[in-house]
Amino acid sequence: MAQEQHILVVEDERAIASFLRRGLVFEGYRVTVADTGARALDAVRDDPPDLIILDIMLPGDIDGLEVCRRIRAAGEGMPILMLTARDEVADRVAGLDAGADDYLIKPFAFEELLARVRALLRRQERRRAEEPADDGVYRFADLTLDTTSRFAYRGDRRIELTTREYELLLLFMRHPNQVLTRDVIMERVWGYDFPGESNVLEVYVSNLRRHLEAGGEPRLLQTVRGAGYALRLPTEERAGSQSS
Repeated sequence: MAQEQHILVVEDERAIASFLRRGLVFEGYRVTVADTGARALDAVRDDPPDLIILDIMLPGDIDGLEVCRRIRAAGEGMPILMLTARDEVADRVAGLDAGADDYLIKPFAFEELLARVRALLRRQERRRAEEPADDGVYRFADLTLDTTSRFAYRGDRRIELTTREYELLLLFMRHPNQVLTRDVIMERVWGYDFPGESNVLEVYVSNLRRHLEAGGEPRLLQTVRGAGYALRLPTEERAGSQSS
C-alpha cells in the first residue's frame, strides 16, 4: 500500500519542494527531499526510494539529467518522474534518453502528478511480480526460455529470437494458461508506439509459431477466437492430462 512507499523529491525550489512533500505525505507516502544532485545520489544510496520525482534544473555540477544517468548506470530500476520547466521536445527526449520513465512540465496540477506517481508505482509492482525464477529460466511443457542468454528451447533444440520475438514470448511465458488480449499484448510489448489497426502482432505471432514448431513440435501458442492468444497445451493434451 501507499503508506509504506518511499518517494524521493529532488527539487531546489523550496516552495515547490515543500508543496510536494506536504501533498505526498498527506496521501500516505514517506517522503525524503534533496535539493542538489549530490544529495539526491547520497539519498538513493543510503535509503533507496520506491520512486523519484526529479527536477532537471538543479544547482551545482550535477543536474537532473546527470542524476538520472548515474542512477541508471548504477543499475537502480526505481521509476523516475522528471520535472521540467521547458516544454521543448528536445528537453523531454533528453530526459527519457537519460533514463526517466515519465516527465511533467511545470507548472503542473498536483492531481496530475499524483496520478502519474500512482501509475509508475503500479507498473513497478507489476514488474517485480514478474521477475524470473532465481535461475532466470521460464519453463512450460517442453518449452524453455533463458532470460540470460535470451535463447528459447523446444526440448534440446535451440531457437534464436529477434528482440521483439523474445519480448513477446517472455510475456506469454510469464502468464502461461492465461488469455492475453491484443490490446494487452500491444501495450506490454510495443508500448503505445504502434498503429492501432496494424497487423504487426499477427505477423509476430506467426513468426514465433514458425520458430517454435520448426521441429514438428505441437503448437503451444494458441489463438483464442474473439479474445486473444494464450500459451497453453493443445486441447487433446489438456484433456489427456485432466483424465490421467
